[in-house]
Amino acid sequence: MEKNKQKEIISPGEIIAEGEDFLPGDWTIKVGDKIISTRLGVADKSERIVKVVPISGVYIPRRGNTVIGEVVDLNQAGWMIDIKGPYSAFLPMRECPMFIRESEMESYLSAGDLVAVKVLGVKRGGVDLTTKFRGLGKIREGIIIEINPHRVPRVIGKEGSMIRIIKDATGCDINVGQNGIVWVRGSSVEHELFAKSAIDYVVTNTISEGLTDMVEVWLKDNKPKGLVVEERSYDEEEEGEEVREERGDRRENEGESE
Repeated sequence: MEKNKQKEIISPGEIIAEGEDFLPGDWTIKVGDKIISTRLGVADKSERIVKVVPISGVYIPRRGNTVIGEVVDLNQAGWMIDIKGPYSAFLPMRECPMFIRESEMESYLSAGDLVAVKVLGVKRGGVDLTTKFRGLGKIREGIIIEINPHRVPRVIGKEGSMIRIIKDATGCDINVGQNGIVWVRGSSVEHELFAKSAIDYVVTNTISEGLTDMVEVWLKDNKPKGLVVEERSYDEEEEGEEVREERGDRRENEGESE
């Protein structure tokens, strides 16, 4: 296969697949037996689901998304969080994992703090958030990377394959927010910057075919001399919330179409 060969760009209204074996996913609709794109992007056929990965655009919140945001204000009921979306987002005190008095709010989260949250619900003009899940809460260390939110699926990879390769090669914990904010935490700044460079490489080459192989070669060729990376182990709880979200979206699409 030719190196760095780019995938074909799909335009709105273009037919991506035909036949009853296919189900419409993100940014597609089904008309008769045809799956049609509703956005400019790259087609992604995963098992029976056909979706489009947009190459540009703002983040649109969806229930169940894990995102990273910045605290911009607070009142007696909770915190206003900027999640880089078109709607205001609010984290109520009752959606924290422990009881917090109003007088203690700023010691838990204050303006300027970064926090990993989950989208609890989306309504007209607003988004409700929660931190009542494992791995959520205030971000205290590491580095933050901001990428186009529509490049997130490629950074994560199918079933988390791409982000796992980067985690293994860099030894870093990486939380990829669906809003394009990525939190990287490693044992040293050098580890974190290596992970950042790898993520930047994925984002730059999003529409290239064979990207996983390209990234594996890049990681091997660009690993800083003398960098020691401890072997990682995984289980279902540690695989990453973003991977479970992707799997849940696929099952939801299958259920709606059957």
